[in-house]
Amino acid sequence: MKSILYQSPDGYCYNSDSIFLFNFATSFNLKGNILDIGCGVGVLTVLLAKRYKANFTVVEKQKSMYNYALKNFAVNKIDVDAFNVDFLKFKSSKKFDFIISNPPFYKVDRHQSKNESINTARYEFHLPLKDLIKKSSTLITPRGYIILCYDAWQSDEVIKELKDNKFQPEFMQFVHPKEDKEANLVMIAARKGSKARCKILPPIITFDENNNYTKKAKEAFILANTHSIKAVL
Repeated sequence: MKSILYQSPDGYCYNSDSIFLFNFATSFNLKGNILDIGCGVGVLTVLLAKRYKANFTVVEKQKSMYNYALKNFAVNKIDVDAFNVDFLKFKSSKKFDFIISNPPFYKVDRHQSKNESINTARYEFHLPLKDLIKKSSTLITPRGYIILCYDAWQSDEVIKELKDNKFQPEFMQFVHPKEDKEANLVMIAARKGSKARCKILPPIITFDENNNYTKKAKEAFILANTHSIKAVL
């Protein structure tokens, strides 16, 4: 059954990053308490909640995005604990077995969008990597996982921050726009207190030489099986 996802006609819309992150996350046996940081319209939680019996919590600071997420949870009949709050101010009495996030990761440049929704969803200063990882480390269970995607060119920074907070990257997968192009996205699953060696999974190549989606990319979209509706709430 398709997952119906309402989105703003003029705000930030989820993209292939979220689909590939969802696909990556399905490699793990998600269970227990799961936290989705910066959930946007709720795409990751909707897709994961349809596959796994777990307790989902989402945090989204943008009121407009939060409202779309609530709409999507209701339409897809997903039971979620939702909080309209800045993640860095979020407080929880429970710990989480899995934390998942597609956070803003673009560095500041002169071409920033003037659209507040798009700007907040894209630029790293709205949720700095260092603060994201540090805060997550206080909310994770002793052997819990954090699963996230980030700018591939900042992979070294992500690994450093994870290790500084006692997370060991166990799995990494890079996404390339084409076979002969550099990776533009990295997905990482890191476990608290782990000593396992990091495994680099085969990459995802998004487009072939004819600019069509590759088989692997198509499989990720088919697995997600989403239907987007742009509407003003």
